[in-house]
This record gives sequence, C-alpha cells and structure tokens, in this order.
Amino acid sequence: MTTLDLRILITLCTYNERENLEQLIPEIQAYLPQAHILVVDDSSPDGTGDLVRKMQRENPALFLVERQGKLGLGTATVAAFCWGIDKQFDYIINMDADFSHPPRYLPDLVKGMDDADVAIASRYVEGGEIEGWGLKRHFMSRGINWYARTLLRLKTRDNSGSYRCYRVSKLAEIDFSKIVSRGYAFQEEILYRCNRVGCRFIEVPFLFEERRHGSSKINNREAVTALGNLFRLGVENLCRVNVRREEETASAREYPE
Repeated sequence: MTTLDLRILITLCTYNERENLEQLIPEIQAYLPQAHILVVDDSSPDGTGDLVRKMQRENPALFLVERQGKLGLGTATVAAFCWGIDKQFDYIINMDADFSHPPRYLPDLVKGMDDADVAIASRYVEGGEIEGWGLKRHFMSRGINWYARTLLRLKTRDNSGSYRCYRVSKLAEIDFSKIVSRGYAFQEEILYRCNRVGCRFIEVPFLFEERRHGSSKINNREAVTALGNLFRLGVENLCRVNVRREEETASAREYPE
C-alpha cells in the first residue's frame, strides 16, 4: 500500500486557535494532500468553530466536532481518536494547532509507520531541537519525561509531546474508558496504553517551534495534576491492570462528547 492509498486523519484539538487555523489547515494539506482533517473544538470564544464551518464550504476533507465547554485536551483527543476509529482510517496524526508542530514533518511521520505502530515527532533524539525555550521550561520538560519513563517503563525519549502518528487498528484495542488524564498527562498515558497493547514505536526528529499566535494553555495546576496522574498510572502498571478493550463491548464502544 502506497502513501496515497492510506486513509489518514489529522486531528487538531483547539481552544482559541482561530488565528493559527486559517493558515495551518492549507499548509497541512500542502504536505499531505490526501489527508482528512478533524478539528475538535471546545466552544472557543474567539470563533474557531465559526472559521472551520466557513472553511468547510470549500474544503470537503475538513470536519468539525464542537463540544460544550472547555473539557480538557485529553478528552478532546480521545473524542478525535474514537471518531477516526469509527470512520475506519488507517492512521491518525495528532498535532497542536498553533504551528509548534510544523506540517513539513508530516511525511516523515507517515514514512516512520513502515516499521512502527506509533511514530513520535521527537525533540529528544539526535536531530531533534527546541526553539525559544528558557532554562525553566527545558528543565520541566526533561523532568516530566524522566518521570514518565521511570514510572511507566517507557523506552521512548519524548513522551510529553503530542505530535504523533498512530496506527488506528492498534488504537482500537485500547479501552478508552480507563483513561484517567483529562489534560496534558494524556500524552504520556496514551503512550503507556499503546505500549501495553504491544505497539512498536519509532521517534522521528523534528524542530519544535514557538506558537505563532495566542498563548500556551498549560499552567502550574495542570502540571501538578499531571504528576499525580502519572503516579497513579505507575501503580496501575505495577499491578498489571488490563488495558485492552473487552471483545464483548466492541460493538458498543462509547464516544465521548
């Protein structure tokens, strides 16, 4: 199967990203013309949803799921995954909607899937870089990645970034009802659950760039919550709690709003 034969879904979880999306969506389609794009928007007050509806008039490959209220990055990503599983895509590529994940790396992620089930755009392998971060941000990111690798026994180096390509058939094996992270710790948790269902991983180097418009959504409270969630998952890992979706519930999978 060639790249052109693959059914690829790009998922963008948004809150106040109108300024970025207007430029980002055409750029994504320039690098992966065959891809479909799903925007999951948490009722952005800046009119992100209105912009997507306007763009849909001339873009049949663009889709929108609107949720009532700011429900969290983790639940938004699960909603996007479930949508892609239901529509039977081959790959789902999740990326930030603020240009910190440059679309020029999309073909590299797809190529990486030749020998993997999850391809991670990585800041922490040879060739990977970060633009514009201060010492504190570097320290926090390195620390959370060490913490996640230690507790969850992950071998990948960049576990906190969201720029990744997933094989949909492997995502479908995961019981999403057991996801505990509503916010940013979801990125580490989904890798842990992918690992538990036997996924093969590859890391593709990329340059993480500063967002073009708007401000970061993460705060100190979110960071503390993430640490607690990762500790909880570490305990689950030690107890070897089942993470697979039960076969008898396969036809009754629930899709979060």
